[in-house]
Amino acid sequence: MTETPPIPSEPLLAFAAAALAKAGMPADDARLAADSLVQADLWGHQSHGVMRVPWYVARLRSGAVSPACATELVVDAGAVGVIDGHDGMGQVVAARAALDAIARAKAHGVGAVAVRNANHFGTAMYFTLMAPPQGCILFLSTNASPAMAPWGGREKLVGTNPWSWAAPAGRHAPMVLDIANTGVARGKIHLARQQGVAIPDGWAINSEGEPTNDPTEALAGVIQPMAGHKGYAIAVIMDVLSGVLSGGAFGPDIVGPDRPDRKSGVGHLLIALDIAAFQPLAAFNARMESLIDGLKGAKRAKGVEEIFYPGEIEARTAARHRAEGLVLPADTLADLDAMADELGIARLSRVQA
Repeated sequence: MTETPPIPSEPLLAFAAAALAKAGMPADDARLAADSLVQADLWGHQSHGVMRVPWYVARLRSGAVSPACATELVVDAGAVGVIDGHDGMGQVVAARAALDAIARAKAHGVGAVAVRNANHFGTAMYFTLMAPPQGCILFLSTNASPAMAPWGGREKLVGTNPWSWAAPAGRHAPMVLDIANTGVARGKIHLARQQGVAIPDGWAINSEGEPTNDPTEALAGVIQPMAGHKGYAIAVIMDVLSGVLSGGAFGPDIVGPDRPDRKSGVGHLLIALDIAAFQPLAAFNARMESLIDGLKGAKRAKGVEEIFYPGEIEARTAARHRAEGLVLPADTLADLDAMADELGIARLSRVQA
């Protein structure tokens, strides 16, 4: 893989926002979507970072994604809400739903918001992390286009269907979990293909049901679930919460962000909990600190220098990348520059440090 010189995060954010705005998004919405992608890169999750900007631009230009996000509250029942995203950009819809769920939790102790007719939104933790500063815990599930088979099958019918939780943790950075139900996020296989590297054993089988280390074969085949049948079952339940319950699409009817010209139909479920409705926030934070101190103070296995709690590695990685800049694969930079030429905006390569 050829690497490029580090790029500061702010010029990268400005470039991504300019591309999305040129594709028709309002400036504030474009910056929100761009920020979610750059933040993924800062966390070290390049599979969900700016490499996806050309995908989003293509979907905006084809009309598969509506540039002006006109969300509609179709159910407003106290602690419960249902939002129709009307094919708006996924990050904008998800952010509005997260803030709505948090507001309902502040009013009722708990807030549950289902979303239908949305789109891919990048990393789920970008949105669940909106809750800890408000003294809340937030859960978010989403469905995704088919990537894996029902357990024992070889036909793609089940999405990766990721989910996330985030909670405040006192003096520590928030505790946050963001996982797909496959053994690996599909975006990491897209990234491997772009980097021209093989994928590890156990990530996928090809269309004939045979193990493969070829990312192209993997994307045409089936990604394996995490923990065998357990990952498959969790993925199906997340589809129930995100797609069936929301009134949106589910199963093989979901379209992924790599398809430029078809509406996605993605659905979500967000559940916010106001910690103060359960116990004083200060007490909760102290208890979280105690939990984390216990985890990090555990006896370590041979060769392990430090134990991390969920979300700690991403917080540290983001701080380091903000200071040092982000290194993008050469193929990603080439794709972004080609997109810039097509849109008539300045190339990203001009802002390289």
